[in-house]
Amino acid sequence: MISATLLKRPSAFLPLAMSFVALATLVVHVAIFGTAHESDEGAAAHIWQLLMAGQVPIIGFFAIRWLPENPRRALPILALQVGAALAAMAPVFLLHL
Repeated sequence: MISATLLKRPSAFLPLAMSFVALATLVVHVAIFGTAHESDEGAAAHIWQLLMAGQVPIIGFFAIRWLPENPRRALPILALQVGAALAAMAPVFLLHL
């Protein structure tokens, strides 16, 4: 069961929000421009890369801070963060973006 108290911490919900914004960026880009390969990476690719790379240190901080103190509550949130990141990476892999 996910602890709502721990999920209210910025180090818990920011990676989730960043993954969802990255996924939304991909969806909007594909909806507008399609999946055609471009000669240069556009702004959507750079925004996606910044969002995905920016959440790595936040997830690391969350793991270092909360896993030793309360692993039973931290592990489901950590799994949720990793799942959200994988969901944001899936369209890039599947559509070869």
